[in-house]
Amino acid sequence: MPKIKYIDANHKATSIEVAIGLTVMHGAVVNMVQGILAECGGALTCATCHCYVDEKWLGKTGLAEGKEKLKLSKVKNTKANSRLSCQLKVTADLDGLIVHLPKSQVWSH
Repeated sequence: MPKIKYIDANHKATSIEVAIGLTVMHGAVVNMVQGILAECGGALTCATCHCYVDEKWLGKTGLAEGKEKLKLSKVKNTKANSRLSCQLKVTADLDGLIVHLPKSQVWSH
């Protein structure tokens, strides 16, 4: 299983194996990673699974597009590498992926 590294706002790293086909958000929720709330459960109706993809990985994850990009426009403190972790499907190519978590999950409806 690919290993995903979640780094919280205090620089604490948690590495978790996440099954191929699941999302980076799902891996965090199931393993109780602090910093990803996932209030909508991955339905792309909130933005409480916001993360920053480590820049070394952007070539593999790509940037937010479409509905995800629109939802991110409602999030505070976004960056060019902001993604919603519910939209990051885990593949073998993402083994070693690093995502950074914001201090808080703040968004407006």
